[in-house]
Amino acid sequence: MGEPLTAADDDEDLFAIADEAADDAAMARAEADIAAGRFISHEAVMRWVASWGTDKPLPPPKCGD
Repeated sequence: MGEPLTAADDDEDLFAIADEAADDAAMARAEADIAAGRFISHEAVMRWVASWGTDKPLPPPKCGD
């Protein structure tokens, strides 16, 4: 049996962007959502997650939280 392949044997970069135009479009949409306030803050998500398993779990956060 041969030697196992290593990352050095693979010519493709795991993080290479296959479709640059699609990536650029996705980033533009994300930036527009942020500018319009259509996001949930990290802090709001962390409060929600921290409430899991407690006597009073919080409802999922909403956009703008």
